[in-house]
Amino acid sequence: MPIRPIWPCCLALCLAAGPVSGTRDTSALCDDAARSAASESDTPLDVLLAITRVETGRGAGSNLRPWPWTINQAGTGHWFDTASEAATAAETALNESSGNLDIGCFQLNHRWHGDNFASLDQMFDPLTNARYAAQFLSDLYREKGDWPAAIAAYHSRSEGPAAVYLAKIDTVLASMDPAAEPAPPRRNAYPLLQAGARGSGGSLVPRLASSRPLFGATP
Repeated sequence: MPIRPIWPCCLALCLAAGPVSGTRDTSALCDDAARSAASESDTPLDVLLAITRVETGRGAGSNLRPWPWTINQAGTGHWFDTASEAATAAETALNESSGNLDIGCFQLNHRWHGDNFASLDQMFDPLTNARYAAQFLSDLYREKGDWPAAIAAYHSRSEGPAAVYLAKIDTVLASMDPAAEPAPPRRNAYPLLQAGARGSGGSLVPRLASSRPLFGATP
């Protein structure tokens, strides 16, 4: 049985956001939203780009791409062609279960975070989804003191699942082209995001803090 998360007191967002505009294709919606959210927060862009790929990515290596119309129900991922198809599937799943459903670019869990959105459509909106994820990660950074621990807690506060997740993030970060996805000039306490660190062979995993579930259903 999942343990209810401890909510950061500063998790207050303006969620009135429209769809991301000017995107090249559907797979770019999450990346464009990540760029906007990073520019508005202190969350490193590389972190957001890696998380949306681990959470919703299709493909492999440098061809791994996120997908906004994604849900995960009880550990099983589902990718849909359109936002309306995804929202319909999510509504059906919520009517049939207790709300343990991850939604959108950053796979926000409806059970824990749904009350902070006006509707499923708003929760699926890439920019709104990304802004919420960035703010939540920023709050976790302030709680934990470093980005690896914050990323781990984003997925789970149980040490084992968090370590597996952090290793996946590490792998995706290593496969990303830093020249193609420059991080914005924000506060950066994340070792692998420092200039010249991409080829250092460093790992996030040894700095993992112990954890318990927040976004997913992992106990």
